[in-house]
Amino acid sequence: MNFWKKANTDYPRLGTRLGHYRDFFGVCFLFTSATYAGIEQASLWIRGAFGHYYLYLGLASVLLLLALAISPWGKIKLGQGDEKPQYSLWAWSSMLYSAGMGAGILLRAVQEPVMMRESPPFTGIHTPEVVALEFTFYQWGFTPWAFYCLFAVIIGYALFREGRPIQVSSSLPRHWKSEKLSRSIDVIAVLTTVFGLISSIGLGTAQINGGLDHLYQSGQDVGISIFFVVLICALGGLSVWLGVDKGIKLLSKINISLTLVLLAVVIFQVDSLQSLALFGEAFYSYVVDFIPLSIAAGRFDPGIGFLTDWTYYYWAFWLAWAPFTGVFIARISRGRSLRQIILGGLILPSLGTFIWFSFFGQGAYDQITLWGQYQGEFNNVFSSIFVFLGGLAFPSVMNLWVILLLVGFLVTSVDSAVLVLSMFSDKGQTHPSRKLRLLWTVVIALASIALLLLGEAFQDVDVLNATQKLLIVTSLPFALLMAAMIFFFIQRLLHSSKKASSSPR
Repeated sequence: MNFWKKANTDYPRLGTRLGHYRDFFGVCFLFTSATYAGIEQASLWIRGAFGHYYLYLGLASVLLLLALAISPWGKIKLGQGDEKPQYSLWAWSSMLYSAGMGAGILLRAVQEPVMMRESPPFTGIHTPEVVALEFTFYQWGFTPWAFYCLFAVIIGYALFREGRPIQVSSSLPRHWKSEKLSRSIDVIAVLTTVFGLISSIGLGTAQINGGLDHLYQSGQDVGISIFFVVLICALGGLSVWLGVDKGIKLLSKINISLTLVLLAVVIFQVDSLQSLALFGEAFYSYVVDFIPLSIAAGRFDPGIGFLTDWTYYYWAFWLAWAPFTGVFIARISRGRSLRQIILGGLILPSLGTFIWFSFFGQGAYDQITLWGQYQGEFNNVFSSIFVFLGGLAFPSVMNLWVILLLVGFLVTSVDSAVLVLSMFSDKGQTHPSRKLRLLWTVVIALASIALLLLGEAFQDVDVLNATQKLLIVTSLPFALLMAAMIFFFIQRLLHSSKKASSSPR
């Protein structure tokens, strides 16, 4: 019995959905150039038509979450009144960060701060170094985590306070939604998670390949990428098979520990005082300028070209990633208050990211100063961090450390995403069937390999870039849905407060 027959026999509805996804990939194989052109045009249209809406949505999400955190509603606990958090702060934040960004900070650690300094989004406000870090903070800080946390708070409230299944459609009121609408929302969430995950695996394996090529001149071999896809999916499958406590939590804690060790090694080898001074100045500017930055107002408007290539792109990407990450955060947040989730999920990971970019960015600026002339050594997003570490002590060990971290973060992306996909497919159960976990692991592995082979077969088309642009297309429904989610969530909070105040004491 082949894979598709197995899916249809054991899980008819899931098998039907997988059949649709298989057909979609088949169409992409047949019409690659036309598909790529269509995706490119659709993503450009969405960014042009809805770009400012994305900006306002991001600002509204941050302000709303902060308002919720300081309001009496911030005390609402996801679970029983006396229930303790299911996971410690260390375990919870490790899982949250590994699922939410992880490999991204390795990919952009050096390349983005340098790119922002060489081509600043605006001038005449701060020094180029401060502007570069400030805008990098903006694109990796409060707003993306606000998208994640908003989904987490709303889905977590529906799950642990209202007893509803852990699905994106649970964010809508019971009396308002129809079965067709719910199914459509959940199917789009599944598709977006799949495409987001295989895009992340593709980027991660490309960086691993780039690192190995930089270190050993091995060449960009698709066979190496396929090997790492199989390895990553096998480890991720084992992790999710073991479950959150024995698999996902343990791997996430190891990843963050290894990341902190790498950061400590870099801190001791760069100008730490200058890095801290740059961090302080950039962070202060970011907080003070946050609102005009968030709406691209006045002198903080970098222009439509820059916004389209960077901010709109990032916001659409974070929105597309938000349903999966938000649902995962909701799943691990039982026993925490809304205030704990918001402050822990908004402030802690943002500060960690800011410190990371500050030390790597300042270290890269110092290397450029020593070189005397910059010739684009950090332009390649896949090899920039390896070039940077090559200028520090023990480069071979540190570069291999980065490759190990890349594998680890991709494994934690796979295991958390497969858990979420399995929950979606098992009627929103928080402990989905192990058969479903295995099934989705195989699907992700096959889809990722197909993406690599597709890119190898059609080298005139940037297939990986097309997959990322497809995420921009699928982000639009969630950008529109988020506005409805916010409205109905506040309505439910108001109704709950009114009900509580009118009940006899």
